[in-house]
Amino acid sequence: MLDSKIWVDVEDLFQYAAANPRPSGIQRIEFELCRALATLPECRERVRFVRHAPTQQSFASIAYAELERLHGQLTGSQRAGGSRGSGKRGKPARRLSESPLRRLAYRLPEGLRNPLVALFKAEREAGRAVLHLGSALAWAGGTRARRLAQRLRPLASGAGGRGAVVTAPFGPGLSPGRTGSTPGRDADTGAFDTTTEPGDILLVLGSPWFHPYYAEIVEKAQRTRGLRFSLLVYDIIPLRRPEWCDHNLVLRFREWTGAIFPLVDVLLTISEASARDLELDAKRAGYSLRSTPRPIPIGTGFSDAAPPAAGTPTIPLTYGRTAPGETERSLPPPGSYALIVSTIEARKNHMLLFRVWRRMAEEMPPDRIPTLVFAGRVGWLVSDLMQQIRNADYLDGKIVLVEDPSDDELRALYAGCRFTLFPSFYEGWGLPVTESLSFGRPCIISNATSLPEAGGELARYFDPENTHEAYDMIRHAIEHPEETEAWAERVQREFRPVSWEESARGVLRALEPVDVAEAASTATEPAPVRAPRRKRASARGT
Repeated sequence: MLDSKIWVDVEDLFQYAAANPRPSGIQRIEFELCRALATLPECRERVRFVRHAPTQQSFASIAYAELERLHGQLTGSQRAGGSRGSGKRGKPARRLSESPLRRLAYRLPEGLRNPLVALFKAEREAGRAVLHLGSALAWAGGTRARRLAQRLRPLASGAGGRGAVVTAPFGPGLSPGRTGSTPGRDADTGAFDTTTEPGDILLVLGSPWFHPYYAEIVEKAQRTRGLRFSLLVYDIIPLRRPEWCDHNLVLRFREWTGAIFPLVDVLLTISEASARDLELDAKRAGYSLRSTPRPIPIGTGFSDAAPPAAGTPTIPLTYGRTAPGETERSLPPPGSYALIVSTIEARKNHMLLFRVWRRMAEEMPPDRIPTLVFAGRVGWLVSDLMQQIRNADYLDGKIVLVEDPSDDELRALYAGCRFTLFPSFYEGWGLPVTESLSFGRPCIISNATSLPEAGGELARYFDPENTHEAYDMIRHAIEHPEETEAWAERVQREFRPVSWEESARGVLRALEPVDVAEAASTATEPAPVRAPRRKRASARGT
């Protein structure tokens, strides 16, 4: 078992990249774990990467270089197209944010823009529905079903628009040259079928629940090849708090997890909170988990480069009230703004921050109020919030929207902010919190779910349901700059970053047979530490 091969399914990364211009927290963690597993000396020969084979219930091996190219396309990294540190650049994929439809939408009056955006979203959902139908037909087998699936190809491509998610069962040729198409030139469709051995591990580090028949693939691999199946769970928010999710997502997620969770031999989570949720949900749903969920340590920040030094020149950004490509304004000077890095969706609770800044605008002189920067894409269930912000004229420029920031932009934003904010109602971990701490920036955050694990003793907490408590805490940080700066200095002294290699080794420990893993843990390994320890000096992480 100690030298069994690990087959990492990365299909979800390619599906995500087909419809999104920048990675979210899940994709960032998955990329970093894959990179660490691929480069750790003790497992370099064990790890293989696979995508879904186009015409059968199996997998196709791909070269790790394909992942690096994909990472570069999503983040703007200079590593795109080459090996680690090579500096070569790959040709960037065309992003949704650069599509003619989106450029047109930004230039239309709101009365026309909103229906156009709604049409685009409906078209994308229609494309996904057609793709799922094609998947069902392709997997059903038979000549007639395969022919019908082939005829659905152009319909799926047209209905899905540029953001359609392309699923593997359609087979080669559906979308040649696109990021989300079937496995590329480096794929070896026979390697998985011919070289897997009993005891090998099929490992999922992302979110493949988009695939309606994934349980069938896993069950077949377990039954015919003797593979063990391991899944990293980020959260089960659609099950625990469905009110914060799209209804179709809730239905798909519930069906997928109900079929998959009972098959998992080694269940990993990104926090103690997610582990507790999994056990509670299993009891509620009436099924047994094959193993106790095991949290792994989550790495800190970006692995590409160190944070920029203080005083880094500002980067040109666009105020939310101005269309991209028109008049651009620069980010306020370092120290003059607060920052939240997150997709803008109901669960993240941006509405609370808007209310806090609205109240400050009524009670404080404008020159004493820092600008509030929203850095992230606009997601679901926030149309009312975005309309209110537009109606308020972005509080006369005190709110700035930076959509789909690149990694370089995020580094500059973290380095220049006075403090960060994260008022989320529910998280699986809280990557923006540890990113902020790694840049030496204080965090004022929610006390809900996993966030105290991420922030430890270095963050300050409020009840995300209590706007008054949040207002008092944020205003105190603004009106006592010396105290806030001392807080920042403490963060820089005491924060202990976790390397992604440490995270990968946590995965490896969990994948070993239980007796070996427990013996090693008891003898040599302390319990994973995800919260910074008090009075422990450390250099700033990345």
